[in-house]
Amino acid sequence: MDFGAALLFPFQWLVSAIMVGLHDALSTIGLPPAGGRTWTLSIIGLVLVIRAALIPVSLQQIKAQRRMRQLQPDLKKLQEEYNGKTDPLSRQAMAQEQMALYRKHGTNPFSACLPLLIQVPFFFALFTVLSGIGTAAAKGQGIGAMSAEQVAQFQVSSIFGAPLSASLLHGTPVSGNVVAVWLLSIVMIFTMTSAQFITQKHIMARNVAEEATAGPFMWQQKTLLYALPIVFGAGGIIFPIGVLIYWTTTNLWTMVQEFVLNPRLPRVAG
Repeated sequence: MDFGAALLFPFQWLVSAIMVGLHDALSTIGLPPAGGRTWTLSIIGLVLVIRAALIPVSLQQIKAQRRMRQLQPDLKKLQEEYNGKTDPLSRQAMAQEQMALYRKHGTNPFSACLPLLIQVPFFFALFTVLSGIGTAAAKGQGIGAMSAEQVAQFQVSSIFGAPLSASLLHGTPVSGNVVAVWLLSIVMIFTMTSAQFITQKHIMARNVAEEATAGPFMWQQKTLLYALPIVFGAGGIIFPIGVLIYWTTTNLWTMVQEFVLNPRLPRVAG
């Protein structure tokens, strides 16, 4: 086991253990153990568990965004002061004064990234678990906290005719409808990227003045707005259906959370 695999293993075990626990609970109340609905609900439940645990982090993020709003007038004055000054010394001085403003208001230009960064190892852990289902099933082995029997159950499970272990790029590793895989994948890729874009647009509208077009915060916000939907949209062609369910649910949660937890915050004045 290389260093990266060893680093990821605890997260693989944790996400698979949560998923298995939810799967067993659903099976106990009568859902079929090898049913796609059972495993789908287990993946959705995994998202709910992780995101519920991250609520304190999300609240801190919202507070950081509000503090970012409060420094917008000072940031605007700073930008006006250095307007037209493009020499290296002026740019460096402006950057240093911006960072001083962030420290004064107790925030930083990358605060919006924290919940996403925390989720990254869980996402990669789930991706490696679900991507390894086919190999583990062929060898009759378990993976993470999933037993060999549960791996075999997941391997034959499907939702709307699309196997949960299938992807756009790799097709259907078990008997399944190729058209269903394509349609379900495309719908979920569109849904998750749209939710991501809408959420980021809302964050920018609430927290960034139109004049505050310079500085690392605005650069970060614009990067998140356009880059993340493109990255995850392109990556969606290799994501198994199960991973797409996870990420679509995650993005919908994030969108709803942004509008529910922060609904009446006025837009920053231009």
